[in-house]
Amino acid sequence: MSLLFKHLRIHQIFGANTDVGKTVLTSALVRASAASGQSVYYLKPVSTGPMSDADDERVLALAGQHKSRVHSKCLFRFDDPVSPHLAARRANEKSIQPRTVPTDDAFVNAVASHIRASAAQVHAPSHMYVETAGGVHSPTLSGTTQLDAYRPLFLPTVLIGDSRLGGISSTIASYEAMVLRGYIVDAVLLFRDEYYRNWEYLSSYFAERGIPVVSVKPPPERKPDPAADASLTENYYQDIVPRTGEGAIFDVVKHLDTCHSRRLAELDSMPRRTLDSIWWPFVQHGHVKNESDVNIIDSAWGDFFSVYNGKRSTSSHNSLLEPQFDGSASWWTQAIGHAHPSLALAAARAAGRYGHVMFPEASHLPALKLAERLIKDGPGRGWASRAFFSDDGSTGMEVAIKMALRAFATREAGELGGARRKDLGILGLKGSYHGDTIGAMDACEEGVYTCEWHDAKGYWFDPPTVSIRNGKTVVTLPPAIAAETEDGVPDVETVSLPWTYNIDERLKSPLANVYRAYIERTLQRLREGSGPRIAALILEPLVMGAGGMIFVDPLFQRVLVDVVRGPDARSPSEWSGLPVIFDEVFIGLYRLGLQTSSTLLGVTPDISVNAKILTGGLVPLAVTLASDSIYRAFLSDNKVDALLHGHSYTAYPVGCEVALESLDIVDKMATSDAWRVAREKWKVPVPEQASQTSVWSFWDPEFVHVVSKMDHVAEVMAVGTVLSIKIKDDAAGYQSHSARALLESIKTAIESDGLSSAPGGSPFGIHYRTLGNVAYFMLSLNTPASVARAVEERVWAVLNVQH
Repeated sequence: MSLLFKHLRIHQIFGANTDVGKTVLTSALVRASAASGQSVYYLKPVSTGPMSDADDERVLALAGQHKSRVHSKCLFRFDDPVSPHLAARRANEKSIQPRTVPTDDAFVNAVASHIRASAAQVHAPSHMYVETAGGVHSPTLSGTTQLDAYRPLFLPTVLIGDSRLGGISSTIASYEAMVLRGYIVDAVLLFRDEYYRNWEYLSSYFAERGIPVVSVKPPPERKPDPAADASLTENYYQDIVPRTGEGAIFDVVKHLDTCHSRRLAELDSMPRRTLDSIWWPFVQHGHVKNESDVNIIDSAWGDFFSVYNGKRSTSSHNSLLEPQFDGSASWWTQAIGHAHPSLALAAARAAGRYGHVMFPEASHLPALKLAERLIKDGPGRGWASRAFFSDDGSTGMEVAIKMALRAFATREAGELGGARRKDLGILGLKGSYHGDTIGAMDACEEGVYTCEWHDAKGYWFDPPTVSIRNGKTVVTLPPAIAAETEDGVPDVETVSLPWTYNIDERLKSPLANVYRAYIERTLQRLREGSGPRIAALILEPLVMGAGGMIFVDPLFQRVLVDVVRGPDARSPSEWSGLPVIFDEVFIGLYRLGLQTSSTLLGVTPDISVNAKILTGGLVPLAVTLASDSIYRAFLSDNKVDALLHGHSYTAYPVGCEVALESLDIVDKMATSDAWRVAREKWKVPVPEQASQTSVWSFWDPEFVHVVSKMDHVAEVMAVGTVLSIKIKDDAAGYQSHSARALLESIKTAIESDGLSSAPGGSPFGIHYRTLGNVAYFMLSLNTPASVARAVEERVWAVLNVQH
């Protein structure tokens, strides 16, 4: 990940094209830095072409009288003067002994390792220049374009512009490609061609963006006579990097130093500024008193944050930025990793075409395509007919609740005239959470998340749960249900985890009959009571996240749906009994390895809500899907019968376009070898349909088994990307601090001899969230297995210390 050192100022040099003078101008920067008294480190990660033209050798030769201060290095060298990916391929075609072409990870690790080794030698302010090859999108050895391959390092950059005909366009295009990926561009350098005069236009263009443009005269044409050529070249460098220490190149060096100092100062000031101005969600500020408690995220890539450790670091040789695994998938939103370039491009595509546009009685392609996809090929397949857009999971649930209550009130209009339409309640489960907006709160019982305005309307079953304890799968029954079983035992060991989630098989079990009788009797009691009229069933299928990662027995949820719908249930497009809402904001779209919980539960909802993973974690967006019978409840000739609910950013084109791109990527992942291997570890049957009706996890089953047997671990569950560990604690509940206290040390990176699995290989800490005495960890859908195993090792090590 990102590397930032107090005394080693690093800039990466990109070119707007090949042959624009990258090495010439980088040599000038190196020479000026050395002349200013700094030690200079030059790195050419990949060199192609004969050794006589090697840039690392040429930069050293052009360093001038202060050459002794310059350290030059090339990591990968190939003979053919072509693009690196082609040079690597040709080298293998010609060689008897094939050369191993490094993967992107290995390549980035090599670059980062050299930077760290250079920083370890620095004892005073020094400079480093990392020169790329060709243009910004020239491929690296693996074939990945340079902008994407180098992005995990997130080094500040200098762009070498193109002074030739067409160079204005290529320079601006390169800059925009860099910005799209989050790069910091500190300066633009180019030759001063007096005919095309590109520097004039570019100076104005970049001035509006706060970036200085510096132009220098081009070098003389090379002479065939080596001595004459060397003399001309030395004269050229003495001219643009004069011994007086003044001039444009020296100004650039000073500017880059200023940028470095400014970045250090800003990072160092951010904790105090944050404590003075930010009001965080779900945080007791009385517990956050020190600047070192503020997690400053400088950038993010893949599964990792790059965080500032300047308030903790004691050595000037250590990077002030270190990788930190995003252990909560940034509150359950991340699907394919941070800063994914395809999603950034999708966002730019829609922002450039639409910005935001009015949606009522209108349409645009991203929204229409997304609606059709979710209805026909997504979680709405086979039952949904309409998609309603909103901003986030909570607002999506507000919409769902309005839909369900209106549908019920319309069908029961004869009994619900006048004020009674306002006296409707919902049926749900204890521990449920559907968001922080008032209506979504009122759909939950009183709890830690509710507020002074909370007015719970409904009834909430205490649900049976599934967990792994001491290596065994256990269904835990609440006392009221356990009392109705033959032996009255609350903890029931099942055959296995897969069997526990085999709904078709378990519907034949005695426990299914117990559930059914208990639910029917409870609902009858509610009908005879004086409480609100139950008008909808709302479920968080399989897992209730914010309630404490409660893995609900799926059999109970299936039986509950069957009972409320009654024996005369109609087709999937017609609701019966009560409208059923599936809140899949957290678990939907493969968070649990399934596109939707419907395939596992064997039943579809009448209304469902998706968010979070929907946009790959890039922008907020929610979609509420509804069946045709729900939609028809709002149809009439009267405006007031319409669904009078909406948001200013309804069907935000950027969000819709990003969602489409994200779904494309995720659908491909679902058939990948990595997913196949993970399923095989959990012994999921081979047939394709099994992947949508079986539980499995990206977490290793042996790891889960071992942790479940630890003395201070009450229970463990792992499904899909989610790992939940409940700590034994007499004061269990949301207000418990046991999980947080137990895992506190996991935040800190631990030094080791080898390279870590984080991009760049630096030691990494783990950012995590807890829910009282429950610690949970979450992967992306493409987290490398090596990263998952490394996280498991850290978690096990911390837990084992307490063993």
